[in-house]
Amino acid sequence: MDDKDILQRIDQLIQTEHDLRAKLADGKLSSHDEHAQLRAVEEQLDQCWDLLRQRRARREFGEDPSGSAARPVSEVEGYIQ
Repeated sequence: MDDKDILQRIDQLIQTEHDLRAKLADGKLSSHDEHAQLRAVEEQLDQCWDLLRQRRARREFGEDPSGSAARPVSEVEGYIQ
């Protein structure tokens, strides 16, 4: 997966997030379902952004960005901001 693929996936996940919020506003989705689905989307987004940052850092330091790998949700969500 290259940077372009990662950015496309991020765009898809953002669209999914917007769709979920629209379904909630239209009454087509319960608040509980929206929260559960949004959490999953947000976790995937965090993983994508982390992978993109890894690739950019490797490139910046002259390393091969293809050596980057998506980290587990438990690791990515545990980062201190």
